[in-house]
Amino acid sequence: MSPGTPYKHATISESFDTIVIGSGIGGLGIAALLAKLAHQRVLVLERHYAVGGFTHTFTRPGFEWDVGVHYVGGLHDKTSAASRWLDFLTEGRLAWAPMGDVYDRFLIGEKTYLFPTGRARWRDTLAQRFPHDVVAIDAYLADTAASNKWMGLYFAEKVLPPPLRRLAGPLMRAPFLRRGGRTTLDVLRRLTRNDELIGVLTSQWGDYGLPPAQSSFAAHAAIAEHYFAGAAYPVGGAGQIAAAVVPTIERGGGQVVSAAEVRQILTADGRARGVRMADGRQFLAGSVISDAGALTTYGQLLEQGPATATVLAELRALPPSPGHLSLYVGLDVPSAAAGLPKANLWVHPTHDHDGNWRRFAADPEAPLSLYLSFPSAKDPTFDARFPGRSTVEVLTFVPYDWFVPWEQTRWAKRGPDYDAFKARFTERLTEALYTHVPGARGHVARAELSTPLSTRHFVNHQHGEAYGLGHTPARFRLRSLGPRTPIKRLFLTGADVGLCGVMGALSGAVLCASAVLGRNVFGDLARGR
Repeated sequence: MSPGTPYKHATISESFDTIVIGSGIGGLGIAALLAKLAHQRVLVLERHYAVGGFTHTFTRPGFEWDVGVHYVGGLHDKTSAASRWLDFLTEGRLAWAPMGDVYDRFLIGEKTYLFPTGRARWRDTLAQRFPHDVVAIDAYLADTAASNKWMGLYFAEKVLPPPLRRLAGPLMRAPFLRRGGRTTLDVLRRLTRNDELIGVLTSQWGDYGLPPAQSSFAAHAAIAEHYFAGAAYPVGGAGQIAAAVVPTIERGGGQVVSAAEVRQILTADGRARGVRMADGRQFLAGSVISDAGALTTYGQLLEQGPATATVLAELRALPPSPGHLSLYVGLDVPSAAAGLPKANLWVHPTHDHDGNWRRFAADPEAPLSLYLSFPSAKDPTFDARFPGRSTVEVLTFVPYDWFVPWEQTRWAKRGPDYDAFKARFTERLTEALYTHVPGARGHVARAELSTPLSTRHFVNHQHGEAYGLGHTPARFRLRSLGPRTPIKRLFLTGADVGLCGVMGALSGAVLCASAVLGRNVFGDLARGR
């Protein structure tokens, strides 16, 4: 069961210290931080019937799937930043199961590559595979480390008061933008001309949503570094993340409410005052924080003034991240019997990821790039919770343009053409599952396909984007994108402030908390406060 209380059943006070719009990890994270660090009463309002954003799970009789948390890095030991942050927010209520020696396996054309746990082992594995490119591999690791080193200073600039930003901003941003302001492909081309090696190094591009010629090297470097020490999965499923954070908010006197749609952020005299709900009810607070995404916040929840209109125009000039199809498969045998691994499986037609994407975007029948995740094999409690069953998720990115003809239709009632489109991709993704996991054949008891319109319906991302704003070089050059807004006491949190993924969105929450409280919350978390 999802944590939180449905809006129609909730008894809600008329005023809070802070109101948070959206309950993704960015929203829950900032609410818990304010509850613990500032003893604030925080109201979290979630428009979906399930709390947790992309960390929530959904069930069908006998099955459970995650919708966005497939693995998390940085949890290799209790002293890591990721472990400290999550332990602080959940007060130790969340456990993680390591995914083992190999967390990602890649099939590119006819070749197979492995990413093992441990930076040194990762380096040696690649060096053995590409013995003539050891210098390039070491240079790549150095550039990755440098990008992540300077990222802290880059993000610190975003929480400074405006006068200090104007003074120190260019110097704080410049070292990071030497790499983050360039594409992944551009940075790697300066290190090697080996297209196969570049293809392997960027085979996780689905973790940040854009292939090498489009993505910022900063996004690539952050994700790559995130997993070098290995990956883990929440014990009990991805839904345990929200279930573990919500009590921290409630213990501080706050509330988390689902099926609660905010229609408008209320402002007066250039300051956020509260929110108006879809049913007309109003709630007031000293601060309002949006985890709804930057475009949704500026474009749908605010009345436009000169300052917000300028920011909105800049945001609209950035491309969104792509949408995706996800086939949720339920098998009538346990993970072991079906041969499901813990490691994720990435399948790419060739090493040219940009070419693969262009060909598929132009022709839905072109070869697919796929990502296969096996949540039932990753979660050590799954067999006990769902005996004799197992689950698989098969994902592929798709252009949102394909779905524009059905934009105005209703969820679950989009018409026969849409159903036929889904049926065709359900068939293709199921056959791909059988190809790569032969033990699944003959055991599919349930298969459901979500599309970017599903994401649009449930998450309110207008282009069905999974990762919010695209992680392009232009995104990182944009000065106006950060936790502060032109409206006093209105802040942003989540992935658009930080980066995609659980820890990326949570970093957006820590940045937001630093701006709200006027102090270095990263330092607070490092000291366990």
